[in-house]
Amino acid sequence: MLAAPQRFQPGQRLRVTQQIPRQSFGGGTATTTIEGELLRYYQSKTGSWFAHSKDDKLWLERLEIRKDNGEIVTINLDQYSHIDVI
Repeated sequence: MLAAPQRFQPGQRLRVTQQIPRQSFGGGTATTTIEGELLRYYQSKTGSWFAHSKDDKLWLERLEIRKDNGEIVTINLDQYSHIDVI
């Protein structure tokens, strides 16, 4: 689920669940969940040389979250991302 920027505000507590499809090891998906306080929601370009979009870069939606243990995590959002405001 890609999100609308106005939906998320710094200080909100989020739970982000992502699924990664696996081609090998019997298929299926690998799932991971991150929970914490939203520091910022932004779009950022990568150094992808093959993207052929604006500035020849691939633009990604990202969340920056502070987990309960203080660790700051940057999450790249894609079609397999599900975000819950908690």
